[in-house]
Amino acid sequence: MYSKVTRDIKVVVEPEFLESQSQPSESKFVWSYRVVIQNQSPDTVKLMTRHWIISDANGRLQEVKGDGVVGRQPTLAPGGVFEYQSGCPLSTPSGMMMGKYVMVNRAGESFSVEIPAFSLDSPHDTRIAN
Repeated sequence: MYSKVTRDIKVVVEPEFLESQSQPSESKFVWSYRVVIQNQSPDTVKLMTRHWIISDANGRLQEVKGDGVVGRQPTLAPGGVFEYQSGCPLSTPSGMMMGKYVMVNRAGESFSVEIPAFSLDSPHDTRIAN
């Protein structure tokens, strides 16, 4: 589990390799990841956009930007929690993801909330550490 707090917004990510959806012989590796966003601030906030940076084991980068998450732009009252699950396919047996959400508070101020960098690891990763 990976966790990061920015401006009293806590983001926790838990990735899981999906063997049943992966096809290593065809260089297809799939992960799901569960994200929990908790508003620990005294202000109501709304998640407006997401920006993911995904890298595979060969260093290839992919950026994913868009409104909200899983088709929603959740509003979190103080103490509120929003949880969702999504997925990521790669052509290599490991990789990394990181990113940010842009939130807006009741006063209309926009600010970025970091998503912790997390590794996508599979049992098919055969790199040898020296």
